[in-house]
Amino acid sequence: MLRINEISVPLGTAPEEIKRTAAEFIGVSTEFIKGFEIAKESIDSRKRNNIKMIYSVNLEIDGDEESIAQRFPQNKVHTCEKYVYEMPENRRNSKLRPVIVGFGPAGMFASLILAKAGLRPLVIERGNDVDTRTKDVYGFWHTRKLNTSSNVQFGEGGAGTFSDGKLTTGIKDNRCRYVLEALHEFGAPEQILYSAHPHIGTDRLVDVVKNIRKEVIRLGGEIKFGCCLTDIYKANGYIHGISYRDENGHIEDKETDCVLLCIGHSARDTVEMLYSHGIKMEQKPFSVGVRIEHPQELINKALFGSEWNNPLLGAANYKLANHSEHHRGAYTFCMCPGGTVVCASSEEEMVVVNGMSELARDGENANSAILVGIEPEHFNSAHPLAGIEIQRNIEKTAYLAGGGNYTAPGQTVGDFLKNKPSKKLGFVKPSCPTGVNPTDIRKVLPDAVTDSIALAITAFDKKLNGFALPDAVLTAPESRSSSPVRIIRDDFRQASIKGIFPCGEGAGYAGGIVSAAVDGIKCAEAVLSDEFDDC
Repeated sequence: MLRINEISVPLGTAPEEIKRTAAEFIGVSTEFIKGFEIAKESIDSRKRNNIKMIYSVNLEIDGDEESIAQRFPQNKVHTCEKYVYEMPENRRNSKLRPVIVGFGPAGMFASLILAKAGLRPLVIERGNDVDTRTKDVYGFWHTRKLNTSSNVQFGEGGAGTFSDGKLTTGIKDNRCRYVLEALHEFGAPEQILYSAHPHIGTDRLVDVVKNIRKEVIRLGGEIKFGCCLTDIYKANGYIHGISYRDENGHIEDKETDCVLLCIGHSARDTVEMLYSHGIKMEQKPFSVGVRIEHPQELINKALFGSEWNNPLLGAANYKLANHSEHHRGAYTFCMCPGGTVVCASSEEEMVVVNGMSELARDGENANSAILVGIEPEHFNSAHPLAGIEIQRNIEKTAYLAGGGNYTAPGQTVGDFLKNKPSKKLGFVKPSCPTGVNPTDIRKVLPDAVTDSIALAITAFDKKLNGFALPDAVLTAPESRSSSPVRIIRDDFRQASIKGIFPCGEGAGYAGGIVSAAVDGIKCAEAVLSDEFDDC
């Protein structure tokens, strides 16, 4: 198979024309093409009045593909093989069922692999099933009564369920392709297989998550919702069992010699319990910042020019970074075109915000996080869990600044850049369902963070005209972009207590849906290898 890159065509070009253009590029007739598929699709909007679509395509040629590829630079044309994930051999000898704690991306894919291998994994998830969880989340936004076990952070599907469902990742691992294909198999749109910026959308992700659950159960797995890990039992450096609180509040014990910790980045109580048992952990850099909201129309016009409302382009997306001398860098994160800012609290009397959008991305506003990194040297403590306390202090301060009822503290960009509190908001209507209280977010976040954000907004405005719109709304704090703790694991993916496999975002080894899913797969593979010599 030949991979042909950088095929540039006008907007709206039909697949047959893309195939013809690719064939013409390598100098073969379309009659010699046995197979064709789009491998990647992206938008080239550098010339806003002449926007192009850029494709990478796979062609199967009736002829010598190797000799054709040799006529071109490898970055333009090269031979490739279609990736197919192969299940590893099951060499596990134990008769005890593996236990998976958490049913987010890492837990879902770990349980899927172990179920396919016939190990009948037991999954315990502290939150509710995705349908009940959705009612819990929207109920909280309406009544301000927080369910600390089932919310934006906890429940079936993990924190990514109430997000944009972004599937971009910086890791280079063939398993990423398997994750995308599996998500498509379970109901995600076909575009995720080739889009340069794939996303599912929170509305579509709900069904995908349910379908994965059904498949795990069909294969012999068991999933218990409303069940929170409360303790572990160990002896001689090995795990021997766990305790969990079930949906009725009763404590249940389960004997096991294998626990996959897919706990997510917000299970602070679980991390504290594990630390009390002597599981080795270390501080990890994390980021905090704000959400910024603009009219989506402004972003579309800034990036697409005269084509700003072309339905073929959809809602415009951006990714920006700024590295100011003598200040910390700042960057945009998890940009949600046509989305909403949501209150994502999981602990009482603390406020956290995040972004969410549906598949159509047709909301009035665009929002994105602007984040600033906090390194361990800034923690002011050597304690492994010091980063968690930093997050909590920020979130408690935000709760009070918002009015003490889960209203998020906010400020207009104009007031923020002038360093004066906001008394009222402008024409940009904030989308946070629990409301936004105009105030001074410099009182919520550390000075080094807000100073870096202010510099970044000004710099971003030079790259994306209108970014510093005075009426744009800043909402704080975005504090859960990643875990501030890493649970140390060895080359066989085990913690300092053997048989425990820290996994995914909560363990400090992933940063998004796809990378967490891949880490879940790798940990499942380690379990199947038994002696762990295949890792």
